[in-house]
Amino acid sequence: MFYGFDVGGTKIEFGAFNEKLERVATERLPTPGEDYQALLTTLASLVKKYDEQFNVKGLVGLGIPGMESVDDGSLMTSNVPAAKGKFLRKDLEALIDRPVKIANDANCFALSEAWDEEHQGQETVLGLILGTGFGGGIVVNGHVISGGSHVAGELGHMRMPVDAWFYLNESADNKSAPLLDCGCDRKGCIDNYLSGRGFELLYHHYYDEKVKAVDIIKNYQAQEPKAVEHVNRFMDFLAICLGNIFTALDPNVVVLGGGLSNFDAIYEEMPKRIPQHLLSVGKVPKILKAKHGDSGGVRGAAFLNIA
Repeated sequence: MFYGFDVGGTKIEFGAFNEKLERVATERLPTPGEDYQALLTTLASLVKKYDEQFNVKGLVGLGIPGMESVDDGSLMTSNVPAAKGKFLRKDLEALIDRPVKIANDANCFALSEAWDEEHQGQETVLGLILGTGFGGGIVVNGHVISGGSHVAGELGHMRMPVDAWFYLNESADNKSAPLLDCGCDRKGCIDNYLSGRGFELLYHHYYDEKVKAVDIIKNYQAQEPKAVEHVNRFMDFLAICLGNIFTALDPNVVVLGGGLSNFDAIYEEMPKRIPQHLLSVGKVPKILKAKHGDSGGVRGAAFLNIA
């Protein structure tokens, strides 16, 4: 039995999966965001409960918005303050008397999609999240690539490609491209541009109006001129950035998640706009909407013990 935990800032989602990768149990509890011992107890209690229910000693995987230090195993996370700087994996292992796998939540999302029946057998599956921020996970032959410092897939903290910067500067007569601050203390990270938040920030920058992404999209579908102009600018910008990423990673399949991934125009426009930003021999990979939605994190966490 494979147990997965998606530990977020507000809730913990648990899932148990059998050997056929079928989900056989689900539970959600509030995250004890400020109390580390309560967090450990919550996780350990769920493991004990389902061990007893299924009469097994389940294999445990944790997905969390952060990453372990390769030096000492302490956790770097801002969304779960109770666990920041703590040895979450090691402490949980001591409580439940078994090994625990841990990975960034974006890596778990990518792994969940890569292990979907449709994508099994694909050499490289790239999961990209266009949500509050922009990030991703890289899965090669069914295994998460976490990198030497556990930061592989942190694509949101790549700097904006120079051709994307030139494009934004040339796309409007009256305003130059914005150089946005990032939470990592640098400027120009594409996390701030390719996210749903970035979609709104760029609209505000060019039109001096604060409009929600869902309303911009509705206006675009109604052919409102500013929304159409904005979406076209954003699609070209996205195509340039993805072209750079695809040139470096050359994935077989790209799966999109996060709120902005529900904008169907992305799947229509990217195959048309990306080719000019690839090497001449490069091909645009299949770009698909994620199948498993909010369940992707917990599925991928459980599958850490398979991959």
